[in-house]
Amino acid sequence: MCIRDSGKRSGRVALYFRDDSAAIGPPAAQSRAAVPNEPEHELIRARIAASPCFFSDLVGEIDVAPLVAQEALWDLVWAGEVTNDAWAPLRAPRLAVAAGRAASRSGRRFAPAHRAARAQTRAPFQGRWSLTAPLFSGGSAGDPVARRRTLAELLLERYGILTRELVLAEGVPGGFAALYDSLTQLETLGIARRGYFIEGLGGAQFALPGAVERLRAQRALDTSPPLVLAASDPAQPYGAALPWPGEPGERRRAQRVAGAFVVLVGAELACYVEAGGRGLQTFVGGEALRAAFLALAQAVRAGQIRKLEPERVDGEPVIGGTHEPLLIELGFRAGPRRLTLSA
Repeated sequence: MCIRDSGKRSGRVALYFRDDSAAIGPPAAQSRAAVPNEPEHELIRARIAASPCFFSDLVGEIDVAPLVAQEALWDLVWAGEVTNDAWAPLRAPRLAVAAGRAASRSGRRFAPAHRAARAQTRAPFQGRWSLTAPLFSGGSAGDPVARRRTLAELLLERYGILTRELVLAEGVPGGFAALYDSLTQLETLGIARRGYFIEGLGGAQFALPGAVERLRAQRALDTSPPLVLAASDPAQPYGAALPWPGEPGERRRAQRVAGAFVVLVGAELACYVEAGGRGLQTFVGGEALRAAFLALAQAVRAGQIRKLEPERVDGEPVIGGTHEPLLIELGFRAGPRRLTLSA
C-alpha cells in the first residue's frame, strides 16, 4: 500500500498483492513533491529501515518530539517512501496532526514514552510503519517481460474487457503496444479471449471468458437498473475509455475526480454529480433522467453518498428551475439557494 502525493495533504492510494509488487513496481507519481530531507526525516528513515515499527516505538527510539515526528512521518507517507500495514491511519490521516496539536495545546505534560503510548491507541497511529522500497526489490523486479505479463493480468482482472483506450488511461509506459505480446500469450493459454466486444473501441480487445459471458447475458440494457458509481471508478468508462458526452464546455465541467459521481442508465451516461454535490449535469431527459435522480436519492439514503446539496443543474439555479419539482418529489428539501438530501 503506497500513497503518492497530489497535494499537501491528499493523494492517491495504490493497493498491491504482495506477490505482484516487485513485478509491477512503484506507481507513477502524477506530481512529485520535493524529497523530505530535514533531520527528523532522516532519523525516521534510519529507524524504519532497521525494521518495521509501531509509532510508539518510533518516537521512543528517536530524539524527536512526538508532534514533529507525526508531521515528518506523514511527509514521508505522502512522498511514497513509507507505508503502513493497517487501514486506520489511511482512513484518518488528518486526525494524526490534529490530535497532536490538541495535545500540545492542553498544557498537560507527560514523559515522551507515556505520550507515545497514549498516541498509539488512536486510530491514525495504529499498525506498523515500514519503507516501501523493499516491496519493489528482488524477485522479478528487473524482468521487463514478467512486469508486462503481470500488468496485463492485472488490467484484465480490473476491467474484464481490456481495450487500447483503457491501457492509455492507466498511463502504462509504452501503451497498448507494450502489453500486446503478453495479452496474446494469455490468449494462447486460454486465459483471455480476443475479439470485438465493445463497439467503437477498435478491433484489438482482450477479455476474460467470464466477462464475455456476462456481457452476452446483458443484452436488454433497458431492463437493467441505474448504476451510481464514483466518477474515478475503473468501471466508469467516461473520461477514460470514452469521451464525456455533450459540448466541449460541458465536457470540461465533468472530470474523473474524487468525490464526483455518475449515474449510468442502460448504456448511457444520465447524470454527473460534481465533487461536493453542489452541481448536477444531465445528459438525458424524460424517464431516464427521473430514474437517474431516483438512483441518486437511493444512494444517499443507503449511505453511498453522504449528502447532496445541489445549487445548480446544467449551470442554472436549481431553485425555480425545471428540475426542482421532481427533486422535491424524490425527497430533497428546499432551501433559500439549494436543495438538500442527506442520509
